[in-house]
Amino acid sequence: MSTNPQFMFDFGSPNAFLSHEAIPAIEQRSGVKFDYVPILLGGIFKATNNKSPAETLAGVKNKPEFMKVETERFIKRFKVKPAVWNPFFPVNTLNLMRAAIAAQFEGVFEQYVDAAFHHMWREPKKMDDPEVAAKALTSSGLDAARLLTRAQEPEVKARLIENTQAAVERGAFGSPTFFVGSEMFFGKEQLREVEEILAGK
Repeated sequence: MSTNPQFMFDFGSPNAFLSHEAIPAIEQRSGVKFDYVPILLGGIFKATNNKSPAETLAGVKNKPEFMKVETERFIKRFKVKPAVWNPFFPVNTLNLMRAAIAAQFEGVFEQYVDAAFHHMWREPKKMDDPEVAAKALTSSGLDAARLLTRAQEPEVKARLIENTQAAVERGAFGSPTFFVGSEMFFGKEQLREVEEILAGK
């Protein structure tokens, strides 16, 4: 197992996107590289009987408003731009996450992650539409046809399932989740604590 901090992510989470935006500066300050681990958020929710904040916060007084304040604090602290809300939310990310595994196998993982997050939360599109996704990824300089075809291979599908199950076994129940060694941190706000630990190494 890598000694680097791990970032369990799904492109469907705007908070995972904001974390992704904040991580490069943390890496620069700490001199430590994060390992990105693609997981399927829907699979984690199913395994843990969890639901998305869109469902759990519906009709709750004051909490959604506070979460907006919390996000504004995060954006200010880490000097990142806010996400642009995806009008097609929630987007089924199964093929996008499988393609992330395919991108690892193809050696274009970092480029793919940047592109997929961009087309979900910077210039939002209906990324569960195969034609829309292919066009978007191609516009980012990727061989979208190859990646989306390879995303259907049994080895790729199995790896995503393994990543997701392993995350649950380690205590994950959502995304973004971070691990520093055996310690787990959930939610973008805990990136500050993750950075403090890295600074102390």
